[in-house]
Amino acid sequence: MQLPVLKAVAMIATAFALPAFAGQSTPSASQQDLSVTSAPLIVSGVQATRVRHFGADARLLTVSPLNPSDDATFAALKGITAQDFVVEAVLKGVPIDNASTARGFVGIAFRISNDLTRFEAIYVRPTNARADDQLRRNHTTQYISHPEYPWERLRDQHPGKYESYVDLNADRWTKMRLVVSGSSAQLYVNDALQPALIVNDLKLTPASGGIGLWVGPGSRAYFKSLKITVKRP
Repeated sequence: MQLPVLKAVAMIATAFALPAFAGQSTPSASQQDLSVTSAPLIVSGVQATRVRHFGADARLLTVSPLNPSDDATFAALKGITAQDFVVEAVLKGVPIDNASTARGFVGIAFRISNDLTRFEAIYVRPTNARADDQLRRNHTTQYISHPEYPWERLRDQHPGKYESYVDLNADRWTKMRLVVSGSSAQLYVNDALQPALIVNDLKLTPASGGIGLWVGPGSRAYFKSLKITVKRP
């Protein structure tokens, strides 16, 4: 079923032409601030709809039933590419139904390749945060690099290095701020001054790529707002 095209609403501090999502070159500038509340999407393995949720307009992502069993389940923001950037999002993830054992996987994909086959992502498992099991709590945040470094490989080879605990309420909106620069990424949650997760060895070579909304299997991912600050060389 064809998804409706979603219109972009963007405010740019200093106007410049956004490239199509194809990793094309962009005009050089020291910094551009981009605030996006809605945008056209290029979907990969997901369905995207507009909904009302918890009293707010939101974008809902769910994994398409036709998607293979992998992590390439995101919606890239058409026309936005960056290597180094800050993403500030208000989001919420819940299991798709009461029978699901999923954790409400929701997050941000970045440095998405033009053919959508390579990307990195940082996401949260909201229902883990207040579980009665400390080990499960320790798996609240997660970094992955698709396709070579899924969460299973990272956890098996480097226990505890690419995931962490952070307190959040699965029944409320969560503020997420993701700072990516060079080979490092830091995740801040709910206005915290210190990062909940630090990754100093992002697996993909630093390069400009797409930025997108990410959802995991068995989950509903709601995105209430999104602000992107792109750092240009």
